[in-house]
Amino acid sequence: MLTKRFPFLLPIRRFQRKLFFYIGMWLDHRRYARGMSLTALPHTVFLASSELYNQNTGFDMIYQENKVHNLRVLAKSLRGLTIKPGETFSFWQAARRADRHEPYRDGLVLKDGELTVARAGGLCQMSNLLFWMFLHSPLTIVERHSHRVKNFATPEGMPEGVDAAISEGWLDLKLTNETDIAFQIDIEFSETHITGILYADKELATAYEIQSRDVTYFEQEGTTHQQAYVYRNDILLYKNTCIMGVK
Repeated sequence: MLTKRFPFLLPIRRFQRKLFFYIGMWLDHRRYARGMSLTALPHTVFLASSELYNQNTGFDMIYQENKVHNLRVLAKSLRGLTIKPGETFSFWQAARRADRHEPYRDGLVLKDGELTVARAGGLCQMSNLLFWMFLHSPLTIVERHSHRVKNFATPEGMPEGVDAAISEGWLDLKLTNETDIAFQIDIEFSETHITGILYADKELATAYEIQSRDVTYFEQEGTTHQQAYVYRNDILLYKNTCIMGVK
């Protein structure tokens, strides 16, 4: 890649990617969810939590503290966000200016399958949490990406292949509301956990069960790959493939 040979071009490349990234959304004729409300909608659709601190990264714990800071900054732009009928949720549309008043700090990110330090590190924990919540609703997946290399253990009680990688200018998480129900996001924090809650203005007639089936492993070019098929109520949503960085 040109930017690897000439690293000084990387900021220009990033600016170019982000510019066309957002211009593309401006031109794609979708209505993106932007409405906020501090009043929760009356029906709880799904609630999910994950631990804030990972003690086993091999990096100084300051980066875990920074990640929690980044998640709290981002949560301010998500808390109360409502996805009305006909609207599309975009992670980056929601998060685009979340740090305009309080800057993100350096945290851990995956780059080429390896953990490294970068500004705004740790936001993938939020995209993973949101996607897991959205899977338990009738929202339609428009764009979702797997982490190319999986170097984290699957949380207990969750199926394989339900993560959501994000990278501003490159990878987004998008879901469209094709129902007549409005959905609303809430994010809460305790000392040890982040909790996401998905609300709705009507009670859902269907409960959603997420499963990964036919999970297999195969060797290719000296690396172990995992393949899994993710289903929602027996309907195949997508096939997930990644390189295994952990067993």
